[in-house]
Amino acid sequence: VMKNQDLQDLIKPQKVEFHSLNFNSTLHWQPGWAREARDILYFVQYKVYGQSKWQNKDDCWGIQRHVCDLTHETSDIQEPYYGRVKAALAGVYSNWSLSCRFTPWQETMIGPPMVTVVHSNKSVIVKLQAPCSSYKRKRGSKIPMTSYYDLLYQVFIINNLLDEQHRVLVYEGKGKVIKIKDLRPGVSYCIVAKTYVPMLDRSSAYSSRQCIVL
Repeated sequence: VMKNQDLQDLIKPQKVEFHSLNFNSTLHWQPGWAREARDILYFVQYKVYGQSKWQNKDDCWGIQRHVCDLTHETSDIQEPYYGRVKAALAGVYSNWSLSCRFTPWQETMIGPPMVTVVHSNKSVIVKLQAPCSSYKRKRGSKIPMTSYYDLLYQVFIINNLLDEQHRVLVYEGKGKVIKIKDLRPGVSYCIVAKTYVPMLDRSSAYSSRQCIVL
């Protein structure tokens, strides 16, 4: 007969961690060793570092999924937070599993800019739009990530005639409209871009490719 203590250990959540993109911050975990058990329920709490009292996250109280959205609860982006998760099966509760400390401003990943490309003569005009955060202004529009960070844009060009994998950095700065000149007619070019935060020395992923034939 399985003792309650054994069951507690088997269902205890593993690898509790925050994932965050543009301040859209979610707590993720993996099921314990008893992965086959379909009826395990999970319970999530969070708190600001230094507070003694944990808060229940009502939307993630007795859930079956392995993710919980804490974007709203972690909106004071300079504060460090903790999350924790426990599991229950057949009336037996595991101990809590704790996340590492999470400070949104320091740790959120920043998304790439939106890129649009138009051509004129032998040049390409690249228009960049900052990624948006998960937070909204009072009127409802999303707040751009440039409100929180000093962002630079990095723009790369790919000459498909030469090498589709080789990206050449052609611009780094704050400009939102960039002109790339002296390109060859009849050649297919692709543009990708990143956002870069010098203060944190952190880059976004590349944007999706925008391609054009001059």
